[in-house]
Amino acid sequence: MVYLAPLLSGFIAAIIGIIPPGLINMTAAKINLKEGKKNALWFVIGAVLVIFFQVYVSVLFARVIDNRPDVVTLLREAGFFIFSILTIYFLFIAKDPKTKKKSKIKKSSKKSRFFLGMLLSGLNFFPIPYYVVVSVTLASYHLFAFENNIIFTFVLGSVLGSFAALYSYIAFFGRIEKKTDYLMRNMNTIIGTITGVIALVTLFNILNYYFG
Repeated sequence: MVYLAPLLSGFIAAIIGIIPPGLINMTAAKINLKEGKKNALWFVIGAVLVIFFQVYVSVLFARVIDNRPDVVTLLREAGFFIFSILTIYFLFIAKDPKTKKKSKIKKSSKKSRFFLGMLLSGLNFFPIPYYVVVSVTLASYHLFAFENNIIFTFVLGSVLGSFAALYSYIAFFGRIEKKTDYLMRNMNTIIGTITGVIALVTLFNILNYYFG
């Protein structure tokens, strides 16, 4: 039972992080539509392999800074600045993306799709700060501990959750494609709102640290 909490926490964190439409899950869905489920699964396996290392490195980094409140506060201040800039950009500067017409994807080998999954996942740096924040937050609520077995269990849960989220795009994309088009048209507003909320929460934590 001691490993159930980190396993479920990693699984849920991965679901939350990957379910919103993005480059990796949308690419997996399109490969499935154009080339079949096998190639899409190889793409997902390549992506998840990189996610495994990203989550592991993130948790190790979180273990280092967990006992350094000054570093955690510095990261919060940097995060507040970054998320504030992103909020202003997405809500007031960026243009709404237009939905693209369907284009044919050239038939490729399983091997090439596997490495494409690794490449796109490797270029996505979001998981590193995301899992740092998640693991430190869980530890503060005693739902996670920076012990080797528990870390591995959390990483395993994250990998399983990532695979489940990406597989859901492969399995159900045809049914949610229209809704996805709507999300893509309004993506700047959605992202701007999310980053705005994160910036406000971060600001509250900073103020609470200095004046609470």
